[in-house]
Amino acid sequence: MDVEDKQSDSSMTLPCGRINVLLPIPVSQYYEYLNEDLSLRIGDLVEVPFGKRYLPALVIGSVEGQVEISKLKRVLSKYDLPRIPEEMMNFVVWVSAYNMVSPGAVLKMVLSAPQALLPPRRIKAFVNAFDMQKQGVKLTSGRKRVLDYLADNKTRTVQEIIEFARVTPAIIRGLQRSGFIDSVAITEKNLKDTPKTKKVVTPVFNLEQGKAVSKLLNSLREQTFNVSLIDGVTGAGKTEVYFEAISEVLKQEKQVLILLPEIALSQPFLHRFETRFGFRPGQWHSDLSGKMRNQTWRAVFEGEVSVVVGARSALFLPFSKLGLIVVDEEHEAGFKQADGVKYQCRDMAVARARAGQFSAVLVSATPSLETLINFEQGRYNRIPLNSRYGVADLPEVKAIDLGKSNLIKGQWITKRLVNEISETLERKEQTILFLNRRGYAPLNLCRVCGHRLECPNCSAWLVEHKSISRLQCHHCDYAITMPSSCFKCGAVDSFHAVGPGVERLEEEVRFRFPSARISVASSDTLSGPVRLGEFIKAVQDSKIDIIIGTQVIAKGHHFPLVTCVGVIDADLGLAGGDLRAGERTYQLLHQVAGRSGRESRPGKVFLQTSQPDHPLIKALLSWDRDGFLEEEKRGRKGAGMPPFGKLAAVILSAKDPRIVDDLASVIAASAPYNSGVQILGPAIAPIAILRGRHRRRFLVKCSKNINIQKILKSWLQNIKVPSNARVDIDIDPYNFM
Repeated sequence: MDVEDKQSDSSMTLPCGRINVLLPIPVSQYYEYLNEDLSLRIGDLVEVPFGKRYLPALVIGSVEGQVEISKLKRVLSKYDLPRIPEEMMNFVVWVSAYNMVSPGAVLKMVLSAPQALLPPRRIKAFVNAFDMQKQGVKLTSGRKRVLDYLADNKTRTVQEIIEFARVTPAIIRGLQRSGFIDSVAITEKNLKDTPKTKKVVTPVFNLEQGKAVSKLLNSLREQTFNVSLIDGVTGAGKTEVYFEAISEVLKQEKQVLILLPEIALSQPFLHRFETRFGFRPGQWHSDLSGKMRNQTWRAVFEGEVSVVVGARSALFLPFSKLGLIVVDEEHEAGFKQADGVKYQCRDMAVARARAGQFSAVLVSATPSLETLINFEQGRYNRIPLNSRYGVADLPEVKAIDLGKSNLIKGQWITKRLVNEISETLERKEQTILFLNRRGYAPLNLCRVCGHRLECPNCSAWLVEHKSISRLQCHHCDYAITMPSSCFKCGAVDSFHAVGPGVERLEEEVRFRFPSARISVASSDTLSGPVRLGEFIKAVQDSKIDIIIGTQVIAKGHHFPLVTCVGVIDADLGLAGGDLRAGERTYQLLHQVAGRSGRESRPGKVFLQTSQPDHPLIKALLSWDRDGFLEEEKRGRKGAGMPPFGKLAAVILSAKDPRIVDDLASVIAASAPYNSGVQILGPAIAPIAILRGRHRRRFLVKCSKNINIQKILKSWLQNIKVPSNARVDIDIDPYNFM
């Protein structure tokens, strides 16, 4: 239901009396409260009692209720904040309906920093109290910098003085004791755009980029909803092109949201942004402190921050005047939220732009099939960039047939790749060795009885992390030290590692290249944007010769001296029955290959593979992305799979397998029989136990012209789910585990 249906004019003050509110809890209903004397409008945020708690709530409109007015709880207060824009309210309702989750659960994502609703606290600040008669007093350079900073008689916080004047707190205290400055209590400043600290660097575009910029700006100036795809090879300068779109929107005094698939990408991106615009944008991701989250949330809501760079949850920030959304690396599976409220961030970003009637820009060197089909069907504009910027050319890609390489047991790098790395080191250039497998080894077996070390909470093997002497589950974070004897047969020191992870590969690299400077780059070693930023600087400063990495190093990084890329197992992502396995493997390997030869030095890429004749490998060898995607399209279209059909997963779970099996039987018995709809299951999920819960799955498949949400709602709405079981719906599933 559209929020507009609740009230014809959302700007009108609601009459006192009964009102409907939406609470940030996972329920689908609105709640009725009594407003006695507050001036309220649709979109206001208020505080209400709920059980024994006090919760924020979103005002939806007036209501003619059935409950006696004497039994209604009253609205306690109104938060001193702007109203949630009507476009944002409609977006919440749309996301709820499309993804089949309660609107309250979506609102909870919007109100993700509840402390930010409260008034800013009072903090200590300082102001100039310099007595002209004391001008003859001799000042240290630090004290003089502080007084110069405060000479405009504006109040400054301790942190601001420390950062600007580059002094210690002791110098500030000394100035106060000497009477040069006075302390005052002020309301804590909201986060705002940082002032321009550097001279703006305007890029020089080549002819192709210039045309792309012109086309993109023309779509922005329409000031209505449209979607543009910047489709360019790695190193083509896609970021600089959409930076021009951001510049145009900032001139219109509107806000910009830039979505990145992983927070690990944010630090180098922030530096690049600051170089171009002279200020740092706001950030939104899980590594932020609670205080920074609160400040950012409120500043976005009040329009004090013009640009936000964030992970997928940033899409639900309550922007007051949003005018552009950029989804960088739009093809990345990291944009799919698989826990809690399940949604595809890229698609929801397009819906958010449609709700606000402004532009969305999708960016990728390997666009998703969904995005390309939308372009082919006329829904999206495509802005091509077919050449690398400057003198750089695409690297040469070669396959190394593992079946003919005579690798010795326990070795993972072929002789040919070893020779290429040696030559790269001699030229004082850098190498990337890519293996998308964290830790030391993915599996440990007992040599005596064959027992595998598994997670007790999940149907998954424990991954050895030798660097921290732990075995870990990558699904639930269960961890143990390596056992001294086998749990099953009791054999002592009988476990041995099977297969390589990046840590095990590092051992071989250090053995083969003892004088090389080597670094492992994975989500374990580079946890958070700061550590990644330090790593990238070390690479760019030529302090690392060989990088051994997972997909963390594949995305968007510019390493000028990397001229050799070796993919240790190019077939790794092709196993399993994942619908998008081929597409995702191609995208990942294409991105990894694109790290090589990005400037004047020519690059080479070597794919170690057991399937050198596989169509995906052949496409990579010739950089024939479009040819590979045509094959993917034919296969998906013939099978009626997305983007040519629709999919939804229904996942049942419970701690007791009997409960989940009984529930699966009840749901299967009531499955609808609709023409054009196919229901597969119930089946035991590939990961049958996850975090201690047994799992069963249904997969619903239908044609594009069928409302799959309506089918699911009709099927499941009358099913009584036991309190100790759970039913989750995943529209457009990406994970089939």
